[in-house]
Amino acid sequence: SEDPSVTLFREYLRIDTVHPKPDYDAAVRFLERVGTDLGLACQKVEVCQGRVVLILTWQGTNPRLRSVLLNSHTDVVPVFEEHWTYPPFEAVKDSQGNIYARGAQDMKCVSIQYLEAIRRLKAEGKCFARTIHLTFVPDEEVGGHKGMEMFVQRPEFRALNVGFALDEGLASPSDTFSVFYGEKSPWWIKVKCVGSPGHGSRFISNTAAEKMHKVINSFLAFRESEKQRLKSDSSLTLGDVTSLNLTMLEGGVSFNVVPSEMAASFDVRIPPTVDLKAFEEQVAAWCRGAGDGVTYEFHQKCMDQHITSTEESDPWWKAFSGVCRDMKLQLKLEIFPAATDSRYIRAVRHPAIGFSPMNRTPVLLHDHNEFLNEQVFLQGIDIYARLLPALASVPPLPAEG
Repeated sequence: SEDPSVTLFREYLRIDTVHPKPDYDAAVRFLERVGTDLGLACQKVEVCQGRVVLILTWQGTNPRLRSVLLNSHTDVVPVFEEHWTYPPFEAVKDSQGNIYARGAQDMKCVSIQYLEAIRRLKAEGKCFARTIHLTFVPDEEVGGHKGMEMFVQRPEFRALNVGFALDEGLASPSDTFSVFYGEKSPWWIKVKCVGSPGHGSRFISNTAAEKMHKVINSFLAFRESEKQRLKSDSSLTLGDVTSLNLTMLEGGVSFNVVPSEMAASFDVRIPPTVDLKAFEEQVAAWCRGAGDGVTYEFHQKCMDQHITSTEESDPWWKAFSGVCRDMKLQLKLEIFPAATDSRYIRAVRHPAIGFSPMNRTPVLLHDHNEFLNEQVFLQGIDIYARLLPALASVPPLPAEG
Protein backbone atom coordinates (compact mmCIF):
# COMPACT_ATOMS: atom_id res chain seq x y z
CA SER A 1 0.00 0.00 0.00
CA GLU A 2 3.06 2.29 0.03
CA ASP A 3 2.94 5.29 -2.30
CA PRO A 4 5.12 4.48 -5.37
CA SER A 5 6.96 7.79 -4.94
CA VAL A 6 8.01 6.74 -1.42
CA THR A 7 9.10 3.34 -2.73
CA LEU A 8 11.29 5.05 -5.35
CA PHE A 9 12.75 7.37 -2.71
CA ARG A 10 13.69 4.44 -0.50
CA GLU A 11 15.26 2.63 -3.46
CA TYR A 12 17.49 5.65 -4.11
CA LEU A 13 18.45 5.88 -0.43
CA ARG A 14 19.73 2.30 -0.52
CA ILE A 15 22.37 3.20 -3.11
CA ASP A 16 25.56 3.69 -1.10
CA THR A 17 27.01 7.00 -2.29
CA VAL A 18 28.88 7.71 0.93
CA HIS A 19 32.36 9.23 0.94
CA PRO A 20 35.18 8.34 0.59
CA LYS A 21 34.07 5.79 -2.04
CA PRO A 22 30.62 6.78 -3.31
CA ASP A 23 29.04 4.38 -5.82
CA TYR A 24 28.33 7.09 -8.36
CA ASP A 25 27.86 4.60 -11.20
CA ALA A 26 24.93 2.95 -9.43
CA ALA A 27 23.32 6.33 -8.68
CA VAL A 28 23.64 7.49 -12.29
CA ARG A 29 22.21 4.21 -13.60
CA PHE A 30 19.24 4.50 -11.24
CA LEU A 31 18.52 8.13 -12.13
CA GLU A 32 19.00 7.52 -15.85
CA ARG A 33 16.49 4.65 -15.63
CA VAL A 34 13.94 6.91 -13.94
CA GLY A 35 14.57 9.71 -16.44
CA THR A 36 14.13 7.38 -19.40
CA ASP A 37 10.91 6.03 -17.85
CA LEU A 38 9.65 9.64 -17.72
CA GLY A 39 10.58 10.31 -21.33
CA LEU A 40 13.32 12.79 -20.42
CA ALA A 41 16.40 13.27 -22.58
CA CYS A 42 19.58 12.06 -20.86
CA GLN A 43 23.11 13.42 -21.16
CA LYS A 44 26.21 12.46 -19.16
CA VAL A 45 29.15 14.84 -18.77
CA GLU A 46 32.39 13.57 -17.23
CA VAL A 47 33.86 16.70 -15.67
CA CYS A 48 36.97 14.78 -14.60
CA GLN A 49 37.90 11.13 -14.29
CA GLY A 50 35.22 9.20 -12.42
CA ARG A 51 33.04 12.27 -11.83
CA VAL A 52 29.94 12.37 -14.03
CA VAL A 53 27.16 14.95 -14.07
CA LEU A 54 23.85 13.50 -15.28
CA ILE A 55 21.50 15.90 -17.08
CA LEU A 56 17.83 15.03 -17.60
CA THR A 57 15.86 17.41 -19.81
CA TRP A 58 12.17 18.15 -20.30
CA GLN A 59 12.13 20.25 -23.46
CA GLY A 60 9.99 23.39 -23.42
CA THR A 61 7.83 24.62 -26.26
CA ASN A 62 10.09 27.66 -26.69
CA PRO A 63 13.67 26.42 -26.25
CA ARG A 64 15.07 29.89 -26.97
CA LEU A 65 13.87 31.05 -23.57
CA ARG A 66 16.18 30.60 -20.63
CA SER A 67 15.67 27.34 -18.76
CA VAL A 68 14.82 26.32 -15.22
CA LEU A 69 17.58 24.26 -13.58
CA LEU A 70 16.76 21.78 -10.81
CA ASN A 71 20.03 20.79 -9.16
CA SER A 72 20.78 18.08 -6.61
CA HIS A 73 23.86 16.17 -5.52
CA THR A 74 24.16 12.40 -5.40
CA ASP A 75 26.81 12.00 -2.67
CA VAL A 76 26.26 11.73 1.08
CA VAL A 77 28.48 12.20 4.12
CA PRO A 78 30.01 9.35 6.18
CA VAL A 79 28.09 7.59 8.95
CA PHE A 80 28.94 6.14 12.36
CA GLU A 81 26.70 3.11 12.30
CA GLU A 82 26.99 2.40 16.04
CA HIS A 83 24.99 5.59 16.68
CA TRP A 84 22.14 4.68 14.32
CA THR A 85 18.93 2.96 15.40
CA TYR A 86 18.59 1.37 11.95
CA PRO A 87 21.23 0.57 9.30
CA PRO A 88 21.84 3.88 7.46
CA PHE A 89 21.53 2.45 3.94
CA GLU A 90 18.45 0.27 4.38
CA ALA A 91 15.86 3.11 4.34
CA VAL A 92 13.84 1.56 7.16
CA LYS A 93 10.40 3.12 7.65
CA ASP A 94 9.05 3.03 11.21
CA SER A 95 5.43 2.91 12.36
CA GLN A 96 5.19 6.73 12.25
CA GLY A 97 6.28 6.82 8.61
CA ASN A 98 9.75 8.15 9.38
CA ILE A 99 12.29 6.93 6.80
CA TYR A 100 15.77 6.55 8.28
CA ALA A 101 18.75 6.74 5.93
CA ARG A 102 21.81 8.79 5.18
CA GLY A 103 20.70 11.26 2.53
CA ALA A 104 17.04 11.26 3.59
CA GLN A 105 17.24 15.04 4.12
CA ASP A 106 20.54 15.83 2.40
CA MET A 107 19.45 15.59 -0.35
CA LYS A 108 18.12 12.49 -2.08
CA CYS A 109 14.58 13.51 -1.08
CA VAL A 110 14.75 16.58 -3.31
CA SER A 111 16.08 14.60 -6.29
CA ILE A 112 13.10 12.26 -6.17
CA GLN A 113 10.63 15.07 -5.46
CA TYR A 114 11.77 16.84 -8.65
CA LEU A 115 11.31 13.66 -10.67
CA GLU A 116 7.97 12.70 -9.16
CA ALA A 117 6.59 16.22 -9.66
CA ILE A 118 7.55 15.96 -13.32
CA ARG A 119 5.95 12.51 -13.51
CA ARG A 120 2.69 14.00 -12.24
CA LEU A 121 2.78 16.98 -14.60
CA LYS A 122 3.53 14.84 -17.63
CA ALA A 123 0.74 12.43 -16.70
CA GLU A 124 -1.62 15.42 -16.65
CA GLY A 125 -0.51 16.28 -20.19
CA LYS A 126 1.15 19.54 -19.17
CA CYS A 127 3.84 21.31 -21.18
CA PHE A 128 5.51 24.67 -20.63
CA ALA A 129 7.34 27.31 -22.62
CA ARG A 130 10.61 27.00 -20.75
CA THR A 131 12.82 23.92 -20.74
CA ILE A 132 13.40 22.22 -17.39
CA HIS A 133 16.82 20.65 -16.80
CA LEU A 134 17.65 18.39 -13.86
CA THR A 135 21.33 18.06 -12.95
CA PHE A 136 22.63 15.38 -10.60
CA VAL A 137 26.15 16.25 -9.54
CA PRO A 138 28.93 14.48 -7.60
CA ASP A 139 31.20 15.60 -4.77
CA GLU A 140 29.10 18.40 -3.26
CA GLU A 141 29.80 17.07 0.22
CA VAL A 142 33.56 17.47 -0.29
CA GLY A 143 33.35 21.00 -1.69
CA GLY A 144 32.05 20.46 -5.22
CA HIS A 145 35.52 21.01 -6.69
CA LYS A 146 35.21 17.94 -8.92
CA GLY A 147 31.52 18.52 -9.47
CA MET A 148 29.56 21.73 -9.92
CA GLU A 149 32.60 24.01 -9.69
CA MET A 150 34.05 22.37 -12.82
CA PHE A 151 30.70 21.83 -14.53
CA VAL A 152 29.69 25.52 -14.61
CA GLN A 153 32.85 26.27 -16.64
CA ARG A 154 32.04 23.73 -19.34
CA PRO A 155 30.25 24.31 -22.66
CA GLU A 156 27.66 21.68 -21.71
CA PHE A 157 26.57 23.86 -18.81
CA ARG A 158 26.46 27.00 -20.92
CA ALA A 159 24.32 25.11 -23.46
CA LEU A 160 21.67 24.63 -20.75
CA ASN A 161 20.92 28.37 -21.09
CA VAL A 162 19.99 28.66 -17.42
CA GLY A 163 17.68 31.45 -16.31
CA PHE A 164 16.93 30.36 -12.75
CA ALA A 165 18.03 27.49 -10.50
CA LEU A 166 16.67 25.60 -7.51
CA ASP A 167 19.05 23.73 -5.21
CA GLU A 168 19.06 22.35 -1.68
CA GLY A 169 17.99 24.10 1.50
CA LEU A 170 17.45 22.85 5.04
CA ALA A 171 14.67 21.30 7.06
CA SER A 172 12.74 23.59 9.38
CA PRO A 173 11.51 22.44 12.83
CA SER A 174 8.71 25.05 12.77
CA ASP A 175 5.72 25.59 10.48
CA THR A 176 7.79 27.86 8.22
CA PHE A 177 9.83 26.79 5.19
CA SER A 178 13.42 28.01 4.98
CA VAL A 179 14.38 29.68 1.70
CA PHE A 180 18.02 30.59 1.06
CA TYR A 181 18.88 33.44 -1.29
CA GLY A 182 22.62 33.58 -0.60
CA GLU A 183 25.46 31.82 1.16
CA LYS A 184 28.39 32.54 3.37
CA SER A 185 31.86 32.60 1.85
CA PRO A 186 33.86 29.67 3.26
CA TRP A 187 37.45 30.51 4.20
CA TRP A 188 39.79 27.81 5.46
CA ILE A 189 42.79 29.51 7.03
CA LYS A 190 45.97 27.85 8.27
CA VAL A 191 48.15 29.93 10.61
CA LYS A 192 51.79 28.92 11.10
CA CYS A 193 53.90 30.13 14.02
CA VAL A 194 57.69 29.78 13.98
CA GLY A 195 59.64 30.31 17.22
CA SER A 196 62.68 29.36 19.26
CA PRO A 197 63.10 25.62 19.97
CA GLY A 198 64.84 24.05 22.95
CA HIS A 199 64.66 21.66 25.87
CA GLY A 200 61.30 21.15 27.55
CA SER A 201 62.76 21.92 31.01
CA ARG A 202 63.60 25.59 30.26
CA PHE A 203 61.68 28.87 30.00
CA ILE A 204 62.55 29.61 26.38
CA SER A 205 61.52 32.99 25.02
CA ASN A 206 59.71 33.69 21.78
CA THR A 207 58.35 30.14 21.30
CA ALA A 208 55.96 29.03 18.61
CA ALA A 209 53.49 27.97 21.32
CA GLU A 210 53.38 31.44 22.89
CA LYS A 211 52.64 32.98 19.51
CA MET A 212 50.04 30.35 18.78
CA HIS A 213 48.39 31.11 22.13
CA LYS A 214 47.95 34.75 21.05
CA VAL A 215 46.64 33.74 17.62
CA ILE A 216 44.07 31.36 19.06
CA ASN A 217 42.97 33.92 21.66
CA SER A 218 42.38 36.54 18.94
CA PHE A 219 40.45 34.21 16.66
CA LEU A 220 38.33 32.72 19.46
CA ALA A 221 37.60 36.12 21.02
CA PHE A 222 36.10 37.15 17.69
CA ARG A 223 34.17 33.86 17.61
CA GLU A 224 32.71 34.61 21.04
CA SER A 225 31.68 38.14 19.99
CA GLU A 226 29.81 36.80 16.95
CA LYS A 227 28.21 34.07 19.06
CA GLN A 228 26.96 36.68 21.53
CA ARG A 229 25.72 38.94 18.72
CA LEU A 230 23.61 36.07 17.38
CA LYS A 231 22.35 35.20 20.85
CA SER A 232 21.37 38.76 21.77
CA ASP A 233 19.44 39.63 18.59
CA SER A 234 16.44 37.41 17.86
CA SER A 235 16.12 38.82 14.34
CA LEU A 236 19.47 37.28 13.35
CA THR A 237 19.98 33.74 12.06
CA LEU A 238 23.20 31.74 11.85
CA GLY A 239 23.53 32.92 8.26
CA ASP A 240 23.77 36.56 9.40
CA VAL A 241 26.91 36.23 11.52
CA THR A 242 30.45 35.03 10.83
CA SER A 243 31.06 31.57 12.26
CA LEU A 244 34.62 30.60 13.15
CA ASN A 245 35.97 27.35 14.54
CA LEU A 246 39.42 26.02 15.39
CA THR A 247 39.40 22.63 13.66
CA MET A 248 43.02 21.37 13.64
CA LEU A 249 46.22 21.83 15.67
CA GLU A 250 49.63 20.60 14.55
CA GLY A 251 53.12 20.70 16.06
CA GLY A 252 55.66 19.08 18.30
CA VAL A 253 57.90 16.04 18.09
CA SER A 254 58.37 14.95 21.69
CA PHE A 255 57.25 15.71 25.25
CA ASN A 256 60.65 17.18 26.16
CA VAL A 257 61.27 19.28 23.03
CA VAL A 258 59.91 22.81 22.60
CA PRO A 259 58.79 22.84 18.94
CA SER A 260 60.10 25.36 16.47
CA GLU A 261 56.82 25.41 14.54
CA MET A 262 53.11 25.03 15.25
CA ALA A 263 50.05 25.39 13.05
CA ALA A 264 46.34 25.94 13.61
CA SER A 265 43.54 25.61 11.08
CA PHE A 266 40.32 27.59 11.20
CA ASP A 267 37.02 27.11 9.37
CA VAL A 268 35.47 30.55 8.84
CA ARG A 269 32.10 31.19 7.14
CA ILE A 270 31.47 34.85 6.23
CA PRO A 271 28.05 36.37 5.35
CA PRO A 272 27.71 38.35 2.10
CA THR A 273 27.13 41.52 4.17
CA VAL A 274 30.76 41.49 5.40
CA ASP A 275 33.57 43.37 3.61
CA LEU A 276 35.92 40.51 2.73
CA LYS A 277 38.95 42.74 2.21
CA ALA A 278 38.47 44.32 5.64
CA PHE A 279 38.04 40.88 7.22
CA GLU A 280 41.31 39.64 5.75
CA GLU A 281 43.02 42.76 7.08
CA GLN A 282 41.68 41.80 10.52
CA VAL A 283 43.14 38.28 10.15
CA ALA A 284 46.49 39.79 9.17
CA ALA A 285 46.37 42.09 12.22
CA TRP A 286 45.70 39.15 14.56
CA CYS A 287 48.74 37.38 13.12
CA ARG A 288 50.97 40.47 13.33
CA GLY A 289 49.88 40.97 16.93
CA ALA A 290 51.12 37.49 17.83
CA GLY A 291 54.73 38.35 16.96
CA ASP A 292 57.29 37.76 14.24
CA GLY A 293 57.33 34.51 12.28
CA VAL A 294 53.55 34.22 12.17
CA THR A 295 52.07 33.68 8.72
CA TYR A 296 48.73 32.53 7.30
CA GLU A 297 47.64 30.81 4.11
CA PHE A 298 44.29 29.93 2.58
CA HIS A 299 43.28 26.36 1.78
CA GLN A 300 39.92 27.71 0.59
CA LYS A 301 39.00 31.33 -0.04
CA CYS A 302 35.63 31.94 -1.66
CA MET A 303 35.28 35.59 -2.69
CA ASP A 304 31.90 35.36 -4.42
CA GLN A 305 29.17 37.27 -2.58
CA HIS A 306 26.34 37.16 -5.11
CA ILE A 307 22.84 36.95 -3.72
CA THR A 308 19.57 36.17 -5.49
CA SER A 309 16.87 38.82 -5.63
CA THR A 310 13.82 38.32 -3.43
CA GLU A 311 12.13 41.51 -4.61
CA GLU A 312 8.59 41.08 -5.91
CA SER A 313 9.66 42.97 -9.03
CA ASP A 314 11.95 40.06 -9.92
CA PRO A 315 9.98 37.74 -12.25
CA TRP A 316 11.59 34.53 -10.95
CA TRP A 317 11.03 35.38 -7.31
CA LYS A 318 7.51 36.60 -8.09
CA ALA A 319 6.70 33.19 -9.61
CA PHE A 320 8.25 31.29 -6.69
CA SER A 321 6.74 33.36 -3.89
CA GLY A 322 3.36 33.56 -5.62
CA VAL A 323 2.96 29.79 -5.54
CA CYS A 324 3.98 29.72 -1.88
CA ARG A 325 1.38 32.37 -1.05
CA ASP A 326 -1.30 30.47 -2.96
CA MET A 327 -0.40 27.28 -1.06
CA LYS A 328 -0.29 29.25 2.23
CA LEU A 329 3.34 28.28 2.84
CA GLN A 330 5.08 30.53 5.34
CA LEU A 331 8.58 31.38 4.10
CA LYS A 332 11.59 32.41 6.13
CA LEU A 333 14.26 34.09 3.99
CA GLU A 334 17.79 33.33 5.12
CA ILE A 335 21.47 33.27 4.19
CA PHE A 336 22.61 29.64 4.08
CA PRO A 337 24.91 29.07 7.09
CA ALA A 338 27.24 26.61 5.34
CA ALA A 339 27.95 26.12 1.62
CA THR A 340 26.16 24.36 -1.25
CA ASP A 341 26.61 24.10 -5.01
CA SER A 342 24.37 27.17 -5.35
CA ARG A 343 27.45 29.32 -4.81
CA TYR A 344 28.96 28.10 -8.08
CA ILE A 345 25.71 28.73 -9.95
CA ARG A 346 25.44 32.27 -8.55
CA ALA A 347 29.12 32.89 -9.33
CA VAL A 348 28.38 32.51 -13.04
CA ARG A 349 25.58 35.05 -12.68
CA HIS A 350 22.51 32.82 -12.48
CA PRO A 351 19.94 33.41 -9.72
CA ALA A 352 19.57 30.40 -7.44
CA ILE A 353 17.30 29.63 -4.50
CA GLY A 354 18.06 26.96 -1.90
CA PHE A 355 14.85 25.20 -0.96
CA SER A 356 14.16 21.77 0.52
CA PRO A 357 10.41 21.62 1.32
CA MET A 358 10.63 20.06 4.78
CA ASN A 359 8.86 21.87 7.60
CA ARG A 360 7.98 20.47 11.03
CA THR A 361 11.14 18.41 10.67
CA PRO A 362 14.28 18.45 12.84
CA VAL A 363 17.45 19.51 11.03
CA LEU A 364 19.39 16.24 10.77
CA LEU A 365 21.70 16.65 7.79
CA HIS A 366 25.06 15.03 8.60
CA ASP A 367 23.63 13.85 11.94
CA HIS A 368 23.05 10.37 13.33
CA ASN A 369 19.60 8.87 12.61
CA GLU A 370 18.87 11.21 9.72
CA PHE A 371 15.24 10.73 8.72
CA LEU A 372 12.36 12.25 6.78
CA ASN A 373 8.69 11.51 7.33
CA GLU A 374 6.94 10.10 4.26
CA GLN A 375 4.07 12.62 4.51
CA VAL A 376 6.55 15.52 4.54
CA PHE A 377 8.26 13.94 1.55
CA LEU A 378 4.96 13.61 -0.34
CA GLN A 379 3.98 17.19 0.52
CA GLY A 380 7.26 18.27 -1.11
CA ILE A 381 6.15 16.64 -4.37
CA ASP A 382 2.88 18.60 -4.18
CA ILE A 383 4.86 21.82 -3.72
CA TYR A 384 7.20 21.18 -6.66
CA ALA A 385 4.24 20.17 -8.83
CA ARG A 386 2.98 23.75 -8.29
CA LEU A 387 6.35 25.51 -8.42
CA LEU A 388 7.61 24.00 -11.67
CA PRO A 389 4.69 25.15 -13.86
CA ALA A 390 4.97 28.68 -12.46
CA LEU A 391 8.73 28.90 -13.03
CA ALA A 392 8.61 27.24 -16.46
CA SER A 393 5.85 29.66 -17.50
CA VAL A 394 7.58 32.92 -16.52
CA PRO A 395 6.85 35.24 -19.47
CA PRO A 396 9.73 36.15 -21.80
CA LEU A 397 12.14 38.56 -20.13
CA PRO A 398 13.41 41.74 -21.85
CA ALA A 399 16.79 40.11 -22.54
CA GLU A 400 14.97 37.22 -24.24
CA GLY A 401 13.22 39.48 -26.72
